[in-house]
Amino acid sequence: MTSESAADGPVRTAASALKTFWNFILRSFSHSLQVRIVVLTIVLTSVAIFGVGTYMSQQIARGLFDTRLDSLSSQTRSILAELRSLAPVDGQAVTQDTLSSQLSSIYNRSAGSVYSLTLQPTDPNSSFSTITAGGPSEDGEASQVPISDELREAIRKAPSDDRLYQSVSLPDGTGPGLLITQELQIPGAGQFQLYYLGDLSEQQDTLNFVQRSMFVAALVLVVLVGAVAWIVTRLVVTPVRTGAEVARLIADGDLDERMPVHGNDEIAVLGESFNDMADTLQHQIEQMERLSVLQRQFVSDVSHELRTPLTTIRAAADLIYDSREDLDPVTARSAELLNSQAERFDNLLSDLLEISRYDAGAAALVPKPVDIGAIVTSVIETVSMVAEQMSTAIVVHAPSSPVMAEVDRVRITRIVRNLVVNAIEHGENNPVDVYVASNAEAVAVSVRDHGVGMNEEQVEHVFDRFWRADPARKRTLGGSGLGLAISLEDAHLHNGWLQVWGKPGEGSCFRLTIPRRPDQEITSSPLPLPPRDAQIRGSALVAGPLSSDGSVRIQTGSIPIVVETEPEMLEDDHDDSAEAAPQSASSLPTNTEVESDGDEADTVETGAAEADAAEADSAEADRDMAVDANARERSMDLGEPDADGDMVDDLDDSEGGRS
Repeated sequence: MTSESAADGPVRTAASALKTFWNFILRSFSHSLQVRIVVLTIVLTSVAIFGVGTYMSQQIARGLFDTRLDSLSSQTRSILAELRSLAPVDGQAVTQDTLSSQLSSIYNRSAGSVYSLTLQPTDPNSSFSTITAGGPSEDGEASQVPISDELREAIRKAPSDDRLYQSVSLPDGTGPGLLITQELQIPGAGQFQLYYLGDLSEQQDTLNFVQRSMFVAALVLVVLVGAVAWIVTRLVVTPVRTGAEVARLIADGDLDERMPVHGNDEIAVLGESFNDMADTLQHQIEQMERLSVLQRQFVSDVSHELRTPLTTIRAAADLIYDSREDLDPVTARSAELLNSQAERFDNLLSDLLEISRYDAGAAALVPKPVDIGAIVTSVIETVSMVAEQMSTAIVVHAPSSPVMAEVDRVRITRIVRNLVVNAIEHGENNPVDVYVASNAEAVAVSVRDHGVGMNEEQVEHVFDRFWRADPARKRTLGGSGLGLAISLEDAHLHNGWLQVWGKPGEGSCFRLTIPRRPDQEITSSPLPLPPRDAQIRGSALVAGPLSSDGSVRIQTGSIPIVVETEPEMLEDDHDDSAEAAPQSASSLPTNTEVESDGDEADTVETGAAEADAAEADSAEADRDMAVDANARERSMDLGEPDADGDMVDDLDDSEGGRS
C-alpha cells in the first residue's frame, strides 16, 4: 500500500461525512417548515446586523479619526507658530543645533500625542540637514518618516501655506499613524518642511473594542432571534403537524380522531373548525354507509325475492314458447318476445346477485392451474354463432405452448366472454383480434376491435354500472349493463388489472392482466396498451378503475394514465406487428379464425417474436402448472360448484353490453 492510497481513505471518509451532512441539511430544509423559517430568519437577521454593524463601525472610525485629526492639527499649528518665532540671539544666526534643541523640546512637551517630529529643508543646497525628534531612535534620519510618492507630489503642487495629511503606518509597525505636513519659514534659517507624525494606536484600540462588542452583541442577537423564531414557529407548526396527522388517520378510516384544542386563539379556532368539519364528514360518511348498506341489502333482497316468481314465469314462458307452432302468428310472436325478455330478466337478476356478492364482500376465489389459451378457445367456440350472425371474424393470436396460471376458471371465462361479446357488438362487423401472452409473473389477454371506438370521457366511465356511452344506441346482443363492472371485480379478485384504451374511429382494446398466482404482485403486462396497431400522435388515455362502484367516484372511479408514445416508434411497432401477424389457419364452422396450439387440427402460424418472448419468459412455469393441472383435472367433476354455490355450467350469463 502506497502513502497516497493510505491518505485517500481519510479523505474519502471526510468527503462522505460532509456529503451526508449536506444531504441531511437539504432534507431538513425542504421537509420542515420550522427549520426553513428559523434558517431564513437567522440568515436575514445576520445580513441586517452585518449591514448595520458595518455602517456603525465606519461612522465610529470616521469620528475617531476626525477627532484625532483636529487634535493633531491644533498641535501642528502651535509648533509652527513656535518655530516661526525663533530669532537670532545676540546677532548670531540660527544653527543646526538650535533647531534640533528646539524641536526636541517641543517633542518632549508633546510626549504621548506625537510619535515623531521631522524638519526637512526644502532647498537641497541648504546648510541644514534633516532634523528628527522622537521615533525609534533619537538620531534617526529623515527616511524614517513614511513619506509616500503621492504625498511628495501633493507637497510639490500645493501652495506653501497648505496643510496636508495622510494615514500611514508607524515605522516600527506598532499601529496606524497620521502624518501632517506643512511648509514654514524660519527666520535666519530658510524654508523647511515640517512632518508631524501622530500615533493613532489608542483610537485603533478603541475601534477594535467597539467592533468586538458589536460582534458579541450581534451574535447574541442572532441566537436570540433564532430562538424566538423557533419558539414562535413551533407554536404554529405543532398544531399543523397534529392536524396533518389527524387528517391522515381520518383518511385511513379512523373517523373518531380529532385535533386537541387549547385556549381561545386563532390556532384554537382552527382546531375547532377542523373538528367541526371532521364531525360533518363523519356524519355524512356514516349516513352514506348506512344508505349503501340499505341499498345493497335492498338489491340483494329484491333479487332473491324475484328469483322464485321469475322461475315460475320462465317455466310458463318456456311452455308457451315450445307450443308456439300451435298458436296464431300474433300470439306466437308474443310468446317469442316473452321468452327472450324473461331470459334477459333472468340474466339481469343473476348479475345483480353476483354484484351484490362483491358489495357484501362474500365473493371468493377458487384458483386452479388452467391454460388461459384453452379458456380463450372455449369462449370463441361459445360465441361463434353470435359472431357469424354479426358477420365478424375473430382471430386469436396465441403461443403454441400452454399459458398456465392459477385462476378461477369460471370468472376468467366470464371476463373473456364479456370482452369478446362487447368487441363483436361494437366492432361494426370488422375483425376482432384476441391476443394471449405471458411473462415470468403474469398472463394477459387483449381483445382488440376496430369499430366505433371511445373518446376519453367514455374510457373513464366504461366500467361504471349501468353506464352507456350512447343511451339511444340499441343493444343488439342484450346484456344487463353490469358485465364490465362484474368483469372488473373478477379481475381485482385475482389481484389483476382490467384496462381499456379507445379512440373514436379506430376501435378499442381491453387488456386483462392477471398474476400467475393469486398472491403474486404484477408490475408489468406482457401485452402493450395502447395496442401496437393503434395510430397515436402525442398521448393516449388508458383507464383502469379501482372498482366499478360509480356511486363514490373519488375512491372508485377511473384513474386516467397518460401514456406518451413517439410517432416513429408507433410506426415501427405497427410495421413489426404487421409482419409478425400470423396468417389465419382455417375457419371454424362460423366466421371465427383461431390460432391455437399444435393439438388442434388447424394449421398454426403465430407471430415469431411474440411466441419466442412468451416461451422464453414462462415455459418452465407453464410446464410445472400444466403437470399440476393434469393431475387435478383427472379428479375434477364437471358439475363442481364454484365459491358462490352456483354450478360451473350455470355461469353462462353476464355478457353485459358496453355502451
